[in-house]
Amino acid sequence: MKKDTNIKKDFLTSHYSSYPKGEYPVVLSYAFRLMFLLLAPYIVLSITLWSFAFAGLIELNFINDILSWHMYEMIYGLGIAGIIAFFLTGLPEMFKEQIPLVGKPLLYITLYWLVGRFSFWFMDYLGVYFVAFLNISLFVYITSLVAIPVFKDKKRRHFSLAYILLLLICIQVLFFLSIASYINISTMDILKLALGAFMLLILLAIKRVNMESINELLHKENIDETFYSRSPRYNLSIFCILLYTGIEFLYPNNSILAWLALASSASILGILNDFILKENTIVFKSFVIYLMSILIFMALGYGFMAYDYLNDSINALNHFRHFLATGVFGLVFYIVMIIISTIHTGRNIFTNFYTNLGLVFIILATLIRVFIPYYEEYTMQAYIISSVLWASAFIIYMKIFFPFLLQKRVDGLKG
Repeated sequence: MKKDTNIKKDFLTSHYSSYPKGEYPVVLSYAFRLMFLLLAPYIVLSITLWSFAFAGLIELNFINDILSWHMYEMIYGLGIAGIIAFFLTGLPEMFKEQIPLVGKPLLYITLYWLVGRFSFWFMDYLGVYFVAFLNISLFVYITSLVAIPVFKDKKRRHFSLAYILLLLICIQVLFFLSIASYINISTMDILKLALGAFMLLILLAIKRVNMESINELLHKENIDETFYSRSPRYNLSIFCILLYTGIEFLYPNNSILAWLALASSASILGILNDFILKENTIVFKSFVIYLMSILIFMALGYGFMAYDYLNDSINALNHFRHFLATGVFGLVFYIVMIIISTIHTGRNIFTNFYTNLGLVFIILATLIRVFIPYYEEYTMQAYIISSVLWASAFIIYMKIFFPFLLQKRVDGLKG
C-alpha cells in the first residue's frame, strides 16, 4: 500500500517550478483564465446564432456559407481556444523548465484568437487570404510553443501531442485552400477529417486529464489506490480512429468503413476498463461518471456510424456524427473547463446539482440532435432546443466558475 501511495504522488497535480517575476492582473496570471472568460460566452453566442439562423428566425447576411462557418467555428474556433488554454496551462507542469506564459504575451495571444474568430465571420468582406493568414499563423505559433519543449524532451513522453497538432495545421491549410478554390476537395470532407483528428487529440489529452484528476480525487478522499490510464488501450483506439478517419477521407464509399467504425467503438469502450480498480469502486462517483461519459459518447458516435453503414434503410451518417461534434466536443470542453477552473485555482474538484444539470443538458442536446432523422417533421424545433440546451450548460459554467477565474488562487500560489 505504501508503495502504491508513493506511485500515486507522481500522478497528482503538479505546479510550475518557477513563475515570472512581477505582479499581474488575475485574469492574466495563467493561460486558462482569460481564455475561459471569453470562450464560454463565445460558445453560447455562436451556437445560438447558428441554430436561430438555420431555423430561419434570424439572418446572418454577412456570412455566405453558414454551414461551413458553423462547422469550422465548432471544430477549429473552439478547438484552438481549448488548445491554448489546455497546453499553455499544462506545459509548465509537464516540463519544469517551462515558465508560465502570463501578462501581455498571454493577452496578445488571446486577443489574436478573438480577432481570428470574428475575421472568419466576415471572411466574405475581408478575403480568404487575410483570414487564412490570421487563423493559420495563430495555430502555427501555438503549436511551436508546444512542440519546442516536447521535441527537446529526451524521454519523448509527449511527441504524439505535437504530431497531432501538426496534422491539424495541415488539415486547416487544406480547408482554406479549398475555400480559395486551389484544390477540388469538399470543405465538408476536410472538416470531417479535422473532426477525426480532434478525436485523436482528445484521447491523448483525456488520458492525461484522467490520470491527474482521478488520482487527485482519490488522494482527497484518502483512497489508497492509484488510477492508471493504460497506454495500450488508448493506442489501440487511436490506431482504429486514425484508420477510419483516413479511409473515410480517401475512400468515402469503401465497405470496410463499417468495420473500422465498429473497431473504433469497441476499442474506445475498452478504455472504460481503466476505471475498474482492484480494491475500490469509483465508477459510481459523479465526477468519474463525467469523465467516462466522454468515452461513452465517442464510442456511441463510431458505433452508430457503423450501424448506418450496415443498414441501407437509413441515411443518417452525418447526424450520428454529432455524437462526436456535439456530444464529445461539448462534454470535453465542459468537463475540462471545470477541472482546470477548480484545480488550477487551488480548489478541490467538486460536483453539485448545477454542474450535474449542465452535463445532463449536453447529453440531452446531443441525443436530440443525433436522432433528428426519426422525427424530421420537427427538425427546426429540434435544432433550436438542442442548441439552447447545449448553450445552457456553458451558462451554468459561467455562473459557477467565473468567480473562480476572477479571483486569486485560494491556496496562495501565483497563477
